[in-house]
Amino acid sequence: QLRLVESGGELVQAGGSLRLSCSASGPSFRNYGMGWFRQAPGKGREFVAAISWSGRSDVTTFYADAVQGRFTVSRDNSANAAYLQMDNLKVEDTAVYYCGAEPWGNAQALSPGYWGQGTQVTVSS
Repeated sequence: QLRLVESGGELVQAGGSLRLSCSASGPSFRNYGMGWFRQAPGKGREFVAAISWSGRSDVTTFYADAVQGRFTVSRDNSANAAYLQMDNLKVEDTAVYYCGAEPWGNAQALSPGYWGQGTQVTVSS
């Protein structure tokens, strides 16, 4: 069982940066693929970025086209945490951001079975 808690969301101006954190509690964090998803008002949840589980030699990352080149996903297994660095934020990035985890998940096709409660990111023009 894995418990996830997101933090770091806040109000920021367009062009600014934020770093979201996802703290995990539970065994074998390194064996979970970690991902970030978001849900804007009136829309469904969409994939943002993911990083593969790190029991393999080649940890990989994958990004949605909308955030490629602006967002960076990372993980620190010693801290049981995953991060989403968001740069050059746009108004359309406004959403609730969720952290998700899947055992032995691959970045390109992450299907989380564990979710956090979400953190609000609001980008003003």
